[in-house]
Amino acid sequence: QVQLVESGGGWVQTGGSLRLSCAGSGSIFSVSDMGWYRQAPGKQREVIATISSGGSTNYVDSVKGRFTISRDNAKNTVYLQMNNLKPEDTAIYYCNTIFNDWPWGQGTQVTVSS
Repeated sequence: QVQLVESGGGWVQTGGSLRLSCAGSGSIFSVSDMGWYRQAPGKQREVIATISSGGSTNYVDSVKGRFTISRDNAKNTVYLQMNNLKPEDTAIYYCNTIFNDWPWGQGTQVTVSS
């Protein structure tokens, strides 16, 4: 069974940057379309960026131009480079396939102070 481990979160001030990593086990990782999700306090989890197995990307409008999703299939890892962070980006960040069909990891907390 695939396991997902997110890391790289932390506390930053408005305008700061963070790079999140999501490491997955299993050879199926490299052929799966992946996404980064986040869940803010009191809100539902939402997808914010996706990347296909071939590297095509999509973003929600709220992060477009600030966040970049990428992947290294040799390392079974998906990344999320987050620049120009805003307080509204504060959330727990998770990765999963675009179908959410793998067990969720523990996520990584991102806190952006104003």
